[in-house]
Amino acid sequence: MDKLNQFEKQKYLNLETFRKNGESMKTPVWFTQAGQTIYVLTMANSGKVKRIRNNGRVNIAACRMDGKLTGTWVPALARQITDRAVITTVDRLMDNKYGLLKKMFLKRSSNTDSQDAILEIIIAE
Repeated sequence: MDKLNQFEKQKYLNLETFRKNGESMKTPVWFTQAGQTIYVLTMANSGKVKRIRNNGRVNIAACRMDGKLTGTWVPALARQITDRAVITTVDRLMDNKYGLLKKMFLKRSSNTDSQDAILEIIIAE
């Protein structure tokens, strides 16, 4: 079975990142998918972005809004994307998937000093 099947028609995935001391941090996040790549929209100054800069190894699983798993953990690699064309494509995909909720999230985050970040996640081989 394809490791990405569990994410079809899901609104959330649980993203497990790791602190420098090895402690894991699990966070439910919005995501979209393009082919074999998963993208997450988050705030650039978030802990998960900082942890991924230090260690790109992550685990992901389908989940509910509260983080309760509905799928199984899959090892993956994550990095922050800065390519403008990819960011534009991901923004459009997120608009299509989340619509008004995304607009409300972005309005809330625009009231802070944080910028948005796109994380690219690829299943580890």
